[in-house]
Amino acid sequence: MNETAQQGHNSGNVAGERLRSVIERWERLEEEKKALAGDQKDIMAEAKSAGYDCKVIRQLIRIRAQDPGEFSDQEQLLHVYMSAIGM
Repeated sequence: MNETAQQGHNSGNVAGERLRSVIERWERLEEEKKALAGDQKDIMAEAKSAGYDCKVIRQLIRIRAQDPGEFSDQEQLLHVYMSAIGM
């Protein structure tokens, strides 16, 4: 065990309080992630009820998150592969 880890184990209550703080912060973030996931689900339900294809919307979201050059390269490669299999 390294010295820093050993100090955390041996320093008693102070390390325990810090550990509790780390765990509680993590747990709060997990709760926030669940809430955000619920919000995203609601947005997709709204899009679906408006007649949009949620699978395509998710694909657009992934594309928008990519670097534009990366998307262009993937799109070109997709066309090459499609051509190679006769599509």
